[in-house]
Amino acid sequence: MKNSIKMLVLDSNESLTKDIEKYFSSHDVIEVVACINNGEDGLSYILNNVDNIDVIVMDLVLPKLDGLFILGELAKRKIHKNIIITTNFKDEDTLEEANSYGISYYMLKPINFMSLEKRIMSIHNKIQTHPITLFNQEKMLTDLLHNLGIPSHVRGYQYIKEGILIVYRNSRSISYITKDVYPLIAKKFDTTPTRVERAIRHAIEISWNRGDINLMEEIFGNSLNVNRDKPTNAEYLTTLADRIKINNNLAYA
Repeated sequence: MKNSIKMLVLDSNESLTKDIEKYFSSHDVIEVVACINNGEDGLSYILNNVDNIDVIVMDLVLPKLDGLFILGELAKRKIHKNIIITTNFKDEDTLEEANSYGISYYMLKPINFMSLEKRIMSIHNKIQTHPITLFNQEKMLTDLLHNLGIPSHVRGYQYIKEGILIVYRNSRSISYITKDVYPLIAKKFDTTPTRVERAIRHAIEISWNRGDINLMEEIFGNSLNVNRDKPTNAEYLTTLADRIKINNNLAYA
């Protein structure tokens, strides 16, 4: 496919990789160049086809070689690709380590293919937009958080708003939620990073129980069911920061 976005998929779930390949099989722009189910073969494919890959969609948990190892090897070899992490993994330290390698985005499994498509297009095109105004930031965030079921009187509401703005304005903060973002919020609201972390977690629990299901499916993927897992604080903040960026892109497109 001429002038296509060439995508490599690395995931141990063969059924998922086949579904992704099928979804994009007739896409006008995105072309799946390979689907690989273990990290060893995946790393080998990348090293041998560097110029034929634009974006890598990858789970962190892979047989033979895991995702963090692959990210580390690519960094050592100075191979820079747009990388979207799709995972069920919840450990914030691991996610922050993955982010430190400069990944483009991560999505909570099970993923929504339409959301994945939008992320790939947005990341690849790297749309340059006018800076969003403070007023629009506040309005977008207020509407978004209310629709997600977080009441404004809950302490974590203000902390989440501030955290999203920090991540929105400085993408480096994505890699340092615990070390950078919590302390900055704590300083502004005269509290401690531990209390900030707990309050945000509590607000997310409220959101997960009373938010707009359709909106949550659109933003966080199609994992919403009776026993659905909540996103981590880092996932919640970075995903909503990305949502604001996408809305801003659409506003100025």
